[in-house]
Parts: sequence; C-alpha cells; structure tokens
Amino acid sequence: MDSAISEQQQGPALSSTADNGLKIVVVGGFGVGKTTLVRSVSEIRPLNTEETMSQAGEGIDDTVGVAAKTATTVAFDFGRISLDARNVLYLFGAPGQERFWFLWDRLFSGTLGAVVLVDTRRISDSWYAVDRLEHHGTPFVVACNDFGGPAHTADEIRAALDLADEVPLVFCDARSRESSKQVLIALVEHLKHVVAADPERGRRPVPEPAP
Repeated sequence: MDSAISEQQQGPALSSTADNGLKIVVVGGFGVGKTTLVRSVSEIRPLNTEETMSQAGEGIDDTVGVAAKTATTVAFDFGRISLDARNVLYLFGAPGQERFWFLWDRLFSGTLGAVVLVDTRRISDSWYAVDRLEHHGTPFVVACNDFGGPAHTADEIRAALDLADEVPLVFCDARSRESSKQVLIALVEHLKHVVAADPERGRRPVPEPAP
C-alpha cells in the first residue's frame, strides 16, 4: 500500500480512547453488494481484495443476474466505523462465490454479529449465508439491497429465507452511507436484545448505537 496516502484518503485515526473493537461480518450471495456496503459506510479507506473476473471463472461462478459484474472479492473486504469514543465496529465483507466459502468459517471466528445482504431477485443465493450463521449460533440481521427488481413484502422474503421471527429484516441501499449505517444500527440493537435475553452469550457489552 502506498505510504504516501494522505490522512484524508485513509480516514480519521483511531481515537486513543477506543478500547472495544467489535467484529462484524457482512455475508451474502455473489454480487449482492457486500463490498459496496463496506465502502459506503467505512470511515477509513477500506481494504478491498477485488480482482478482475476472467475466463478462469467461467462455468464456475454463477453470474446469472450479475452478468455486468467485472470484479469480485477473492479474500475479504475490511472497513471501520466508530460508534462512539470507546466502541468501534470492524467490518469484514466475505467473498460471495461458492469456491471461496471455505473462508467464511475463519471470518466468523470472534464475530459479534453479522449482516446477511440479499438481492431479492436472487434470494436463494443467500440461503447458505443464513444456514452457516445459524450453524455457528451467530446473531444476524437480514438487509435487502435495492437493485430495482420486483417488490416483495417482508413476509414473502421471510418465508423464502425461512427466517425465525426474532431475526430483524430491513431494506437498504448499500450505495448510501446513511442507509448502510441504519443496517448496522439495526444489528447493534438486535445484539443488545440477544444479550439481554441470554447474558451468558454476551462476552462483552454491546454499546448503544450512534444516532
């Protein structure tokens, strides 16, 4: 990485008072907007591991519905957002292609909670994400990214993903910082409810979300 990157490009330095780093993972199918969400909400210049898609992926990566996509995450995305002076969210965006799913279990290690990002035109692409999070017992929210496809009701999406009633479902535009921030606020609120219901599950306190 270029050491000459300016502070403005890198984003604000981490405050010396921040002592509670909270790991959040953003998962979902291929091309649902995980990299876009991390980029839009991160207060620092995010780390991306995107590579140009090539013929090597033909017949392996399912590009139905995302034929115009030219780059893909091959490891993970990383960003950061401060909730307050002492609490910081570290955001990890997982790769979406099936051939990189083996990385997910490592990314889930030490994770406080997760966001499952969904393209409602391809809901089935996010089934695996929901299944793995439930397997790990990781609290999560589902965020439906706006791709301009046919409208679906919350009940229809819940039924398609077989979501438990307690899992929050929100709608967002991953390109918008404010919209992405509301997704993270929904997750933090959900985590507070999870810890309140089962104090043994909370290894560390969940902070109040920033307004």
